[in-house]
Amino acid sequence: MNASDGMKKQLDLLIRYLISERQEFSGIEIPDNYSDKRRLLRSLVNIRTPEPISEDFLRIQDAFLQDELQTRGVTDANSLSFVKDKICLWQGDITTLSCGAIVNAANSRMLGCFVPCHGCIDNAIHTYAGVQLRAECAQLMNEQGHDELTGCAKLTRAYNLPCRYVIHTVGPIVTGRLTPSHTAQLAACYRSCLQTAEQNGLDSVAFCCISTGEFHFPRDTAAEIAVNTVCDHLKKSKIERVIFNVFKDEDRKIYERLLCK
Repeated sequence: MNASDGMKKQLDLLIRYLISERQEFSGIEIPDNYSDKRRLLRSLVNIRTPEPISEDFLRIQDAFLQDELQTRGVTDANSLSFVKDKICLWQGDITTLSCGAIVNAANSRMLGCFVPCHGCIDNAIHTYAGVQLRAECAQLMNEQGHDELTGCAKLTRAYNLPCRYVIHTVGPIVTGRLTPSHTAQLAACYRSCLQTAEQNGLDSVAFCCISTGEFHFPRDTAAEIAVNTVCDHLKKSKIERVIFNVFKDEDRKIYERLLCK
């Protein structure tokens, strides 16, 4: 990434602030290389618990993430071609997609991924949204008083992401053979997200491949459930555009086979 001098300065300030929050971080050395610094910032943000933070930090963080977003580039969902009625297929980074809402494959705690620089979508969404997202999720969960149920969904602001909102849903975890309960729960995820979008007047939703990563749902079956559930729901929905977002070539080929036949 080609970072400006301003972004480099912002990055150093953010790292120093997060290190100063915890005594056990006092021995952390800030690397010289920009990419290593960026990885350190992501790690510190990933492990930070949802607690109050200064307005100065938020101002600098938001400016940094917005500058970084412009460097990474934004894709407007309205520029995507339909492959089926109301449905688009897009391979790319969902954290750079401008639309009504993107769907986050969350865990039952709903606080994001705490593993530094983990490759899951939950980690990426919280990283590029900023620390405010975890704080809002924590508030929602405190008000609810229990973990989120599988198949349900919750809406939050998107903060520094280019979408308007994030819809968080908890997909089923497959630890053995696939069961009818798993398939019913995954279908419920897609319905809950679409209903949440409708209730909030959103005209577009971008779905990631829910449960197929760390939750081990078979990719082919998951895609079939996603396409069938969404297509059935759209018959009676005011939602104008649903984007199936894929990151891997393997998933793109699966969705192409289902949508483009």
